[in-house]
Amino acid sequence: MTSFPVAIVQAAPVPLHFESGIEKAVRLAGEAIEDGARFVAFGETFLGGYPLWLDEAPGAALWDHPGTKALHAIMLDQAIVANDERLLPLQELCDESGACISIGAHERVRQSLYNNQLLFRPGEAPLDHRKLVPTHGERLIWMRGDGSTLGVYQAEWGNAGNLICWEHWMPLARAAMHNLGESVHVAAWPTVREEYAIASRHYAMEGRCFVLAAGLVQHRDDLFDGLERVGGNAHALALFNAIEGEQLNRGGSMIIAPDARVLATAGKEEEILHAELDLSEVGAGLASLDTDGHYSRPDVFELNVDMRSKDGVNWE
Repeated sequence: MTSFPVAIVQAAPVPLHFESGIEKAVRLAGEAIEDGARFVAFGETFLGGYPLWLDEAPGAALWDHPGTKALHAIMLDQAIVANDERLLPLQELCDESGACISIGAHERVRQSLYNNQLLFRPGEAPLDHRKLVPTHGERLIWMRGDGSTLGVYQAEWGNAGNLICWEHWMPLARAAMHNLGESVHVAAWPTVREEYAIASRHYAMEGRCFVLAAGLVQHRDDLFDGLERVGGNAHALALFNAIEGEQLNRGGSMIIAPDARVLATAGKEEEILHAELDLSEVGAGLASLDTDGHYSRPDVFELNVDMRSKDGVNWE
């Protein structure tokens, strides 16, 4: 197979309320699949919504902020967990259609939250990728992932993997993923602004793979709607009221070929972006640039990837 139809669902999450977010994700992914897509990508933390208040609400990072604490408690309560039955509709959609779905979520492991980009695949459990380094203020919310969730889905049409946001500026993370030989890569972002588009196109060129740079659309009013769905909270409401502006995530999704050319671009509103990938371009591009092969110089450089799970506590 060389012709491979893909789609990016550029949509507004339902902040905080996971059941509503999953319902919307299944509906929109279903629409993309009905229109022919065999691989569907959503942006960063679509399930639960990107925590916009970290950047947009003055004082959100102050010590002991009541609104930030209230939202953290809500996120812990709403976050997905291992083998979460609320994810079954997405798995069933993959199983029935034969398509793959990459979607971001807040995940709870013990008492910690992680930024997880899940890759749902037909007939198999979802593939986790937990963000290795939460960016700047995100460290107030998310724990760092470890090497156990660096991997790809090996399909008959090629390998597919995920990285999240600023991981695309981690040279060794890129090198590790390139070693796994991706044909399709999801670059999950909150908004695909100019510098993020540059990083996504660079990844495609460097890795000789197709990149689905997936962004979100999110408005200030969405935060109030999500908060109401989880029962409301006066402290969180006050924090949201301090946010200025209306549209806070502005989409900008794009689908990129292995030579860095842009195949399709989205605007700043909700839409489903489609493209047909010619997978033969992956092999053709490797003739001139193979960063894991003839450009790797293993006699000079060596990378060791520790794929052990680092739980911090070992019960023996």
